[in-house]
Amino acid sequence: MLALALALLLAWLPQRAAAQSDPRAAAFALEQAGKNAEAEAAWRKLAAESPSSAEPLAHIGLLEARQEHYATAVAFYRKALALDPAMPGLRLNLGLAYFKGGEYRETIHIFEPMLKAQPAHSAETDRLTLLLGMSHYGLGEYGAATPYLMRASASDPQNLELLLTLAHSCLLSSQFQCVLDAWHRIVALNAESAEADMLAGEALDAMKDSDGAIREFRAAAAANPKEPNVHFGLGYLLWTRSQYAEAAQEFQAELANDPGYTNAMQYLADCELQMGQLDPAQSLLEKIVKSDPSVFMARRDLGILYAKRDRREDALRELKAAAAIKPNDVSVHWQLARLYRTMGDMTEARREFEKTRSLNQAADAALVNLMSHAPRSGAAAAAMPDAPQK
Repeated sequence: MLALALALLLAWLPQRAAAQSDPRAAAFALEQAGKNAEAEAAWRKLAAESPSSAEPLAHIGLLEARQEHYATAVAFYRKALALDPAMPGLRLNLGLAYFKGGEYRETIHIFEPMLKAQPAHSAETDRLTLLLGMSHYGLGEYGAATPYLMRASASDPQNLELLLTLAHSCLLSSQFQCVLDAWHRIVALNAESAEADMLAGEALDAMKDSDGAIREFRAAAAANPKEPNVHFGLGYLLWTRSQYAEAAQEFQAELANDPGYTNAMQYLADCELQMGQLDPAQSLLEKIVKSDPSVFMARRDLGILYAKRDRREDALRELKAAAAIKPNDVSVHWQLARLYRTMGDMTEARREFEKTRSLNQAADAALVNLMSHAPRSGAAAAAMPDAPQK
């Protein structure tokens, strides 16, 4: 054992001496040991001594990125890149610093040409594809994100989180069949995925399959009753079908999970109002309006409720406030017209009825205009030039 210890010591001493005599090796050793501050000081000294060398700057960037100082890391990486554009790994690290710092547009500018230069199938190709997909996703460019995320998911088919991100991207870019395809894959990996069932439900709802949407939201609620928004989503679907009693139960369940959820509160209040349960509806609506006066639906419904209770001045105040929030909403002008008529103010009633009529005519005209621009069939359609992309 003594001989072994001596041998190790003799092997270590030359390495230590070399590190001490070679500042570059010493900086490397500190970096490898995770001594970020000391390593950065060593590399900064080398950078000052060799201002034309990219290596110290690249290592300072790496150390700054390790400490999550991404903007500083980017600055050093860019200086290094200007000195040595071909340094291995430097562009990748620059793109990663942009990505981790939330600078997704810059990430895309770095990684797009890198991906084009990669072979069709490689680990680096898969990595860049995923990073580009997530960068477009982070920018809210879901249509652009989806093809990258599809390819990334095909390369990593067991990655459930990536599949869920793909399904979200498909949904947010209105690619509903893509959502359902992703849902089938998610269910194969995790049959009890409440989030996947919700995504499928949203896609089916957008495809006008309300029965299918309700079925999937019920499955999601059964799989995980605590999943955020699951009861709200189911309640909303039931509310759109005027199934107010059952919808109210779902909104109450959502509020049991999240008592401060304003949307669940206002839709529950609307259900109560529709069912003629004015006291609980009033309590909820007044609570919402007190905490946030800008909630249109709550102010409109409170105006309707006050009118039902013959509190006309209070009703007028709330309906006017609702109209100020959403001036082009037909329902609030209709309610104002009816209220003015009960108050005997026929001039204002006529004015509000006219606004209602004008808004309805505008909506009808928009529909006629849309239909009049429907694509033509046959040779005439083929002869039309393509519309410019927007």
